Amino acid sequence: MPSIKQKKIAAINDFSGFGRCSLTVSIPIISAAGIQCCPLPTAILSNHTGYSDYYFDDYTDRMKPYYNKWEKLGLRFDAIYSGFLGSERQIGIVTDFIERFSDRDTIIIIDPVMGDNGRMYATLTGELCRSLKKLTAHADILTPNVTEACILTETPYIADPDEEMINAIADKLLSFGCKNAVITGIMKGDSIGNYICRSSGERIWVTSPLLGSSRAGTGDVFASVLAADAVNGMPLEDSVRRAADFVSRAILLSDDQELPSQDGLCFEPLLGELVTNKYRTLQHDGDNQH
Repeated sequence: MPSIKQKKIAAINDFSGFGRCSLTVSIPIISAAGIQCCPLPTAILSNHTGYSDYYFDDYTDRMKPYYNKWEKLGLRFDAIYSGFLGSERQIGIVTDFIERFSDRDTIIIIDPVMGDNGRMYATLTGELCRSLKKLTAHADILTPNVTEACILTETPYIADPDEEMINAIADKLLSFGCKNAVITGIMKGDSIGNYICRSSGERIWVTSPLLGSSRAGTGDVFASVLAADAVNGMPLEDSVRRAADFVSRAILLSDDQELPSQDGLCFEPLLGELVTNKYRTLQHDGDNQH
């Protein structure tokens, strides 16, 4: 059987036991792509905050002692992927983590979880927003939805910005220092658009039909696919198309099963689609040896 060196992604996010978001989305998606997912929790929740009641345990004080042990083990990562961060202190911790655990080949994916549908999350403050803006300078891939892109760039929110407006937003995002940004969830008539902008000046629209209902956790699913694909060497445009298609199929499956919107995406039956060709080949070769 041929040998394939397995890659690792450090996923920094909260862990919600129910509701399909954050780490409970990233771990299976990244693993399906043949990559070891190494979670660094920012908080532990019984279920995400979209439900009427939940248990919450802030993990901020434990994060550095946790990854200090990783440093003792000499761990390095092919990518670092950060999601929801609830305080300026956590942003500082993530910055420290990036500085200690990455080198020039490490891909940094930052999903600036700040709001959706034109509304900011209750945890977002002005200072937190400014700190998140600084964090984006580390990103090889930044994945704000249109609400978050507007917040970061201090642009009045519009669900369907025209070409001039979206280009202005893209220019501002890139001016913060990120190499690539993918602005997600842009309404375009009966389609939904994802806008790729690169520091090289390249701009690409990736659109797909607007299908099904709005659901919790779609951004986490989308960004997790992008993180895994980046480590596996897939071109960003191809990855965005694949992530958008995967999310659309999971939305339709969730609607077909009549799942409540806060329960997120029923993506588990579709995980086999994310297995990369090299691992399919490896599995097939292994089967032939039995």
